[in-house]
Amino acid sequence: MPDAAPRRPWLVLAICCMSMLIVSLDNTILNVALPTIQRDLHTSVSGLQWTVDGYTLVLASLLMLSGSTADRVGRRRVFQAGLVIFSAASLLCSLAPGLGWLVAARMLQAVGGSMLNPVAMSIISNTFTEPRQRARAIGVWGGVVGITMAAGPITGGALIESAGWRSIFWINVPIGVAALFLARKYIPESRAPRARRADPVGQALIVVLLVTLTYAIIESPELGWTSPLVLGSAAAALCALLGLLWYEPRRTDPLIDLRFFRSAPFTGATVNAIAAFAALGGFLFVSSLYLQNVRRLDPLDAGLFMLPMAVMALLMAPLSGRVVASRGPRLPLLLAGAALCASAVLQALTYSDRLPTAVLVVAYLLFGTGFGLVNAPITNTAITGMPRAQAGVAAAVASTSRQVGQSLGVAVVGALMAGEAYADPAALTGAGRTAWWIIAGCGAVVVVIGTLASGRWAQATAQRTAERLAAEETPEAAGIKGTKETVNT
Repeated sequence: MPDAAPRRPWLVLAICCMSMLIVSLDNTILNVALPTIQRDLHTSVSGLQWTVDGYTLVLASLLMLSGSTADRVGRRRVFQAGLVIFSAASLLCSLAPGLGWLVAARMLQAVGGSMLNPVAMSIISNTFTEPRQRARAIGVWGGVVGITMAAGPITGGALIESAGWRSIFWINVPIGVAALFLARKYIPESRAPRARRADPVGQALIVVLLVTLTYAIIESPELGWTSPLVLGSAAAALCALLGLLWYEPRRTDPLIDLRFFRSAPFTGATVNAIAAFAALGGFLFVSSLYLQNVRRLDPLDAGLFMLPMAVMALLMAPLSGRVVASRGPRLPLLLAGAALCASAVLQALTYSDRLPTAVLVVAYLLFGTGFGLVNAPITNTAITGMPRAQAGVAAAVASTSRQVGQSLGVAVVGALMAGEAYADPAALTGAGRTAWWIIAGCGAVVVVIGTLASGRWAQATAQRTAERLAAEETPEAAGIKGTKETVNT
C-alpha cells in the first residue's frame, strides 16, 4: 500500500531541512576556516584539500548505500542514526589535536551525513506526492542551502575570531539534537515495497574509484604525474570504473541502478550536479584563500565579502522551485549555467591582488544567482518520474553526484594552488585565473546539458524508463507474491 501521508507535511519538510542546515552550514563555515586551520595545524594546501575531500569522498561513497538501506530498513530510523553520528562526530572534530585526527573525525561526520540529506529527500518525495507541491517543497529545501551560504561565512568568521576554528563544529550539536527529537515524534516510518539486497562488491568499487581518483589529483603536484603512486591510483580508478560498468548490470539489486540512466533528464541531472558542485567547490576554495591570503582579510571580513553570493543563492532557490513547478526545469538551468559562467569569466579576466571591490561583488552576485537557480531543477529532475519505491536510491544518486562534483572541484583547484602558490600571493593569483576558467567551463556544461536533457525527446525517455522500472519492481516481476509496503505511523 502507499506510504501514509503525514498529518503535518510542512513540519516534516522543516525537520528534513534541519538536516540540510547542519550539513551545508558545516561545509560553508569550514571553507572560511581553512586558512586559520592551515596556520594553526601547520599544514599545506594538500592538507586543506583532505580536510574538505576526506568528508566529501566518504559521503559520496556511502550515499547510495544509505539511500537503499533506508528504503529497506526504514527511512526515519536511518535518518535518526545519521543525526546521532553527525552530531557526535562534530564534537570530535572540535577536539582534534592534529590534521590527521581532524580528517578522521570529518570522515566519521560523513558517515552520518550520508544518512541525512538523501534520506531526507526520499522522505520529502514520499510526503509530497503531487508534482507542484513537490517542486515547491524542493524549492524550500534548496533555499536552506542559500540560508547556510548566507549565514555560514559570517557565522564562521565571528566564531573563529571569538573562540577559534574549533568552535565552528559546536553549532551542529544543538540543531542535530533538536532534529532528532522532532523526527522521532513527527516523521512516520516508511519503507520501500521490496527490500533491496546489499551490494558489498559495488560499494567497494565505488570507494576505490572515488578515493584513488581524488588521491591522484590531489597528490600529483607534489609527487608528479609520473610517480608510480599517482599512476597506480589512476589505474586503480579506471579499473574500478570498468568493474562497476561490468558488474552492476548483472545484479538483481545493484547499488548503482544503471537503468536510471536510460532517462535523459536523470542523466542530465547527474552531469549538471557534478558540474555545478565542482564549480561551487572550486569557488569556495579559491575564494577563501584569495580573500585571506592575498587580500589579507580576517575571517569575518572574508565572510562578509561572500555575503552577496550567499544572499542571491538564498533569494533564487525558492524562486527556482516555483519556476520549475510552473514551467519546468529548462529555464532555471539555462539561467543558472549562464550566471555561473559569466561570474567565472569576469573573475578570470580581471583577477589580481588589486581586483576592484565592485567587480568582485558583481562576480559574487552572479555566482550566487546561478547556484541558487541550479539546485531545484537538478533535484526535481532526478526524482520526478521515478517510482516512489526507488525514491531513496534515485535521490542518493543525485546527492552522490553533488558530492563527487564538489570533491573534484576542490581537488582540481587545490592542485593548481599546491606547491608554493598558497604562500605566494602572486603565484596564487596566477593559479586563480586558471581556476576561474575551469569554473567557467562547469557553467557552460550546465547550459549545454540543461538544453539537451529538458526537451520532448528527453521527457519521452524519462517516461519510458519510469514505466519499465515500475513494471520490473512489482512484486510479481520480482517473484515475491503479496509483498506490501511497511508503514509505521
